[in-house]
Amino acid sequence: MTAWSPLRIAATVELVSLIVLLVNLATAHWPAVSSLLGPTHGCAYLFVFIATARHPDTTRVITATALVPGIGGMLALRQLSRRRTSDTSAPDTATQERHR
Repeated sequence: MTAWSPLRIAATVELVSLIVLLVNLATAHWPAVSSLLGPTHGCAYLFVFIATARHPDTTRVITATALVPGIGGMLALRQLSRRRTSDTSAPDTATQERHR
């Protein structure tokens, strides 16, 4: 996955927008901030879920993880990168075991 893939951008927007919404709620509670970031967070949340579900390396567990509000996108990205890393390293370990 590239450094700035659409899924990574949406996951970052989802997390940052949720943090700003919660900070706004705990402090000043400006309606303009909520009006701007509420829909932004919702769109990013939906985009993360759809992009994760359509990813070629995804599983049902990873797609379900993307449903966790706020950090689900980041967790899904982490699982996808681990899955890709384990898929690419699997042939190397099999080759090493044959040479023993």
